[in-house]
Amino acid sequence: MTAPTGPAVRALPRPRMTIRARLTLTYAVMITSIGAVMLGIVYVFMRYIPTYQITAMGAVQADSLTQVPAYAETARPSDSVSSLASTISIKSEADVLNTLLIVSLVVLVVLAAAGAVIGWVVAGRVLRPLQAINAAAQLAGTGSFDHRVGSTGPHDEVRELSDTFDEMLGKLDRAFQANRRFAANASHELRTPLAATQTVLEVALSDPELDLHALRAAAERVYETNRRNIESVDALLSLAEIGAGTVRPAPADLADVARDALDEVDGIAAARGIRVRRELHPAPLVGDGALVQRAVANLVVNAVLHNRDGGTIAVSTSSARDGAAELRIENSGPELSPALVDSLTEPFVRGAGRVQSPNAPRGHGLGLAIVRSVAEAHGGELVLVPRRGGGLIATLRFPAAAPAVALSARRASVPVPA
Repeated sequence: MTAPTGPAVRALPRPRMTIRARLTLTYAVMITSIGAVMLGIVYVFMRYIPTYQITAMGAVQADSLTQVPAYAETARPSDSVSSLASTISIKSEADVLNTLLIVSLVVLVVLAAAGAVIGWVVAGRVLRPLQAINAAAQLAGTGSFDHRVGSTGPHDEVRELSDTFDEMLGKLDRAFQANRRFAANASHELRTPLAATQTVLEVALSDPELDLHALRAAAERVYETNRRNIESVDALLSLAEIGAGTVRPAPADLADVARDALDEVDGIAAARGIRVRRELHPAPLVGDGALVQRAVANLVVNAVLHNRDGGTIAVSTSSARDGAAELRIENSGPELSPALVDSLTEPFVRGAGRVQSPNAPRGHGLGLAIVRSVAEAHGGELVLVPRRGGGLIATLRFPAAAPAVALSARRASVPVPA
């Protein structure tokens, strides 16, 4: 009979030794080796260094030790001392070395056992955060990114690994949440205009006597619907990118950003008779320039579109005492309830009756949602409150940048010499 060969033969799995077991073995071997070296040095020292002679006088010492004063007779030490003298009988140099060797071996065994126990305990404490990281990674593999390691140990390499892993899980969670919101919002927002486009085309195709004028009207409706679809998709893409947490910090001034945004809407505001008042004071910040511009532009456009003809807009920028940069936009308009204002930052929420002029274009319901996402990506906030007499007051706040972020931004802004 021949032994089976080929793919059917599988090698037996090698026994698995955990990191904790390897660390324990390492500690035990290290302590045992150090103890063996030290005891070996002591043995060699006792074997070759002494120059005196050891004489056989154990019996004499035992006899002399048994003679104790009368006042100590109650203790009766003679039996114990004689027993000790007979048990540990050191009569020559060889007895000293043999006794030292036996005691050394016992001490070495105790050191090895103590090293194994200490190594097992220490390895368990050191590897505990890694076990938590492994559990979090397994949960992340199932699609759950809400679990965090939350290491509270000393600030060492393992703690840094735990914090980095938690930060990675947070970014993955935000990215997946952004993708899910994007899919849900896109399907919700695009379904209605696509259905409207299909209806227009079906009506046009079902009319056998469709003239050029009716065909042009249908084409214009389809074109307008398609244009709004493109705007909605662009806004959804921006919202998804911001939600993924991609921020490239750089120095900027909120006053300059607001000034540019106001210049863009001057023509629309003038055509509707809207008076714009500016109080733009320096408000330096460290943030993603493109995202900050998008957020400020959305707030300014929102104040113009959802205003009444002949209304007012007041825009101001300032730097708070704590170094935060603030933008405040106050616009006139219809009365808004607190409940409606609280929902304006949700995607595709449009305040009923906010657009008062037939000449004002209709928004896609993502402007304030994008502003809120930009603020949160920078660690800031967007505060909306109803304005007395109608309208809205929006306050966009960017916190003071941490020194490390500001330093990296300044380094990134320094041109590299050619």
